[in-house]
Amino acid sequence: MKKLFKYSMLLIATLGLVSACGGSKETKKEDKDPGSIKVWVQFSDETPEGKAWQEIVDGFNKEYKGKYKVSTEYIPRSGSGGGYEDKVNAAVTTKTLPDVITLDGPNTAAYAHSKVIAPLDDYLKDADMDDVLDSIKQQGTYDGKFYAFGFSESSVGMYYNKKMFKDAGIKDEELPTIDKPWTWSELEDILSRLHKKYDSPVFDMQIASNDEMLTYAYTPFIWSNDGDVVNSKGTEAKGQFNSKNSVEALSFIQNLVKKDYVPITPVEKGFETQKYPMYLSGSWTMADLEANYPDVDYGILPYPVSDKTKKLVSPTGSWQLAMTTQTEKKDAAAAFILYATNTESSKIMSLENSVLPIRKSTIDLIKNDVSEGMKVLMEQNQASGHARPVVVAYPQVSRAFQQAIQDLSYFDENPDVQKVADQRAEEMQQAIDASLKR
Repeated sequence: MKKLFKYSMLLIATLGLVSACGGSKETKKEDKDPGSIKVWVQFSDETPEGKAWQEIVDGFNKEYKGKYKVSTEYIPRSGSGGGYEDKVNAAVTTKTLPDVITLDGPNTAAYAHSKVIAPLDDYLKDADMDDVLDSIKQQGTYDGKFYAFGFSESSVGMYYNKKMFKDAGIKDEELPTIDKPWTWSELEDILSRLHKKYDSPVFDMQIASNDEMLTYAYTPFIWSNDGDVVNSKGTEAKGQFNSKNSVEALSFIQNLVKKDYVPITPVEKGFETQKYPMYLSGSWTMADLEANYPDVDYGILPYPVSDKTKKLVSPTGSWQLAMTTQTEKKDAAAAFILYATNTESSKIMSLENSVLPIRKSTIDLIKNDVSEGMKVLMEQNQASGHARPVVVAYPQVSRAFQQAIQDLSYFDENPDVQKVADQRAEEMQQAIDASLKR
């Protein structure tokens, strides 16, 4: 899951160029079968995700035997995010895309805008979309149409060391819940007490990561304060990212660094080795803790909320399925996408790959079979999950967001938050304007 943060910054430019290109290859004989479709996925068949995926494919092929049949090509992503995306981009150029592809949540707008993927709205009648988490619908929707259906989900929470909290005098009854999260002020009070006890930074917020983690994990602070990164249409960053509400949220983050609560150069594995009592991280950290640091007694807390709004917002986003515009087998492609995202398939993917489910019914189905930490994140997703901005120029917007956080973390230079937000909003706007002209 952590590989989703290794992002190809060339995606939008590539799609903008290849959308006008032609060329094609002769269709293989076996592909002429109207019920036989091919799916490209970004992982290996040897991973837990790959094994769960194959179980879903086998179930589909059994249920639709004699009508539809799916085959999978496994194309693992490289550490820098290449490999899979490179092959997709090349196939767009040569018009050799398969019937169905996987794509990361923030790529929806770019793929849809460049007409790489087709809307699924005409096929959703029996998909029970009311059961699907709002975050899945948000990240798959562009310009009012639903293009991509998430088959797994993720989130972030505040990990805490139970022993270190106890030693600092923080009682269990003081801990937040989904129904009653900490406000920013209450979080600051807790951090102050922890800092007094341990006389060092206490909350690793991964501020030094300088990658997609910053956009993914920090945007909820802005949303909780009724700010935004871009408008709902994905066309305006100026007036959004540099608005009063957004700047207040950015100032809150900066103050945590100024007060020495958050390290800007954290000790590697500082939470896992019990250097820091708190850690902002995703669901994937649980597997690492349980496998490699079994002595750490930890829990997961929900996101803090703005004092002004008291609105809980949490980050979400993961990989999706979409039907390509090049397929001639739309019914078969859509049938598979709906099968791979139904309640049972979501259960298989969630339990076998240790990811969060995409449906409320799946949450109800597996809640007694997962860890306490996973339960917190599932409940948080259902109550407050918010997808990242759906914007064609997402890589550039995300990078400007990351740079803003980096700018603000150098508090010795005393950067003005409003000026930083103004500058980065302008960069976002230029990228958005350029992308929409393609």
